[in-house]
Amino acid sequence: MTARLESRAAAREAQAQEREAARRSRREAAAALAERDPHRAAAERKRGSGRRDVVRQDRDVSGYATLVDGERIRTLAARGASVAGLAAVFGLGEDEIARVLAAAEEEA
Repeated sequence: MTARLESRAAAREAQAQEREAARRSRREAAAALAERDPHRAAAERKRGSGRRDVVRQDRDVSGYATLVDGERIRTLAARGASVAGLAAVFGLGEDEIARVLAAAEEEA
């Protein structure tokens, strides 16, 4: 009876070590995958909801409207944005951007 208890305890210990080795290898494989391809790693990560195929995507902001505000234009110009760049971003002509910046200089 004692020998049987000892053999079962040894078997349980061996199984626990095998499970821990398997966990360690899965963690290492997941870390290696995350370094190589973070998007795929996120797709394969287990989630509580059970959904494995859904990955958070970056939001498509191409259809968002840009607010045209004179203060924003002046702030960006003060940070070093060019008149051509501001015109492209705000969808205005370069002469309009220059007019907004000139009006700011007159006020100062």
